[in-house]
Amino acid sequence: MRVPGLILSDDRLMADIRQDAALEQVANAACLPGIVGASLAMPDIHQGYGLPVGGVVATDPDAGGVVSPGGVGYDINCGVRLIRTQLAAEDLGSRLEPLLDRLHAAVPAGVGARGRIALSPAELRQVAARGAAWAAGRGWGGGDVERIESHGCLPEGDADALSDHARERGRGQLGSLGSGNHFLEIQTVDAVYDAPAAAALGLQPGGVTVMIHTGSRGLGHQVCTDALRRCEAAMQRHRIVLPDRQLACAPAESDEARDYLAAMRAAANFAFANRHVLAHWAEQAFLEALGLSPADLGWRLVYDVAHNVAKEETHTVDGRGRRLIVHRKGATRAFPPGHRELPAEYRGIGQPVLIPGDMGRYSFVLVGTARAMSETFGSTCHGAGRVMSRTAAVKAARGRDIGEELRARGVSARATGRHALEEEMPEAYKDVQEVVGVVEGFGISKKVARLRPIGVVKG
Repeated sequence: MRVPGLILSDDRLMADIRQDAALEQVANAACLPGIVGASLAMPDIHQGYGLPVGGVVATDPDAGGVVSPGGVGYDINCGVRLIRTQLAAEDLGSRLEPLLDRLHAAVPAGVGARGRIALSPAELRQVAARGAAWAAGRGWGGGDVERIESHGCLPEGDADALSDHARERGRGQLGSLGSGNHFLEIQTVDAVYDAPAAAALGLQPGGVTVMIHTGSRGLGHQVCTDALRRCEAAMQRHRIVLPDRQLACAPAESDEARDYLAAMRAAANFAFANRHVLAHWAEQAFLEALGLSPADLGWRLVYDVAHNVAKEETHTVDGRGRRLIVHRKGATRAFPPGHRELPAEYRGIGQPVLIPGDMGRYSFVLVGTARAMSETFGSTCHGAGRVMSRTAAVKAARGRDIGEELRARGVSARATGRHALEEEMPEAYKDVQEVVGVVEGFGISKKVARLRPIGVVKG
């Protein structure tokens, strides 16, 4: 280990963390060439491919630092978008069920789901380079890209860095939700912890919000697959030895790393565009199902955050600013008040941090802090974190009706996959309130509001 491994947790959550190989993966990541500070893990950590989900590592390109596709993951920019409306929960009433039906029909979901947009090669090139701005320019999702992390576009995303297979997988999937833990959720604000911050975000007690969680679909998966193969060969050439081949990497200045970063940025931009398009179709479903005008609905983007990316950022290490490549795998950027990358309207409160929970309990809105910048490379948790594999969850759900159990909690659900609700049932996840309590206790995020689900669309 070149640096320590640091896990942000409490005793209760550590009992869950010890159930898989996540701690071993934290230690393995600490062996990456050029890593600085510590190999970090958030309280929602669980075993992943190479780096655990919930892991954060930063490498210094000027000190032999590497780029690791396994440190980003397969679902590149699997992020979260939050939209607020002018509706109150009671405004939906009996109209919630037909609204969910309309959303389920409007948003393609499920394993291998095809989007409603068939991209030409030229259009895919534009999506890879421009991200959410491409969708906004087509009239999908509105022009408020400033309330998206990195303004909805990682620079130097290049479709030419994508393999033919990656391009083919992406061309038909823009505007699709996918499966697994991806979702579209109707929520209501049921608790406010910081009234001034909530007001700045437009969140009112009892107000209706919409949360979308999805990423780069098959395109991103293929980018990771292609890069891992090349990085394994690069490790032999550069004589890099690591305890886990899943952390296959390449020196940041190598052709393999440059090509991967260009392809990863293209995939991240695809994901930003994907969520922008999905938000547009969700808004149309609300307008049509509820018979409202846009002014009455008041649909407005709060923020959109990315998970599973590697970004060049400047952080203070050993008393001086250094250009680092920060890998956040199942972790969220959490920049503090005043940071220049935040939209002007949020600089007084810090970056919005969107933390989805399970579909039966609650999600949270946090804001970033100065301590996150000094302690965790401006990073915090990203969700509840699984405690049960999907196979184990399906087995545990035998003989039960998860849809009815959710309904008893006040949540209506629509799902495409045969076992989608069973795989994602609430007890398959940690209690996100405990995870949020840990990051707030460490001072790397601050609670603003809690969101309770009332309707969910799953793949």
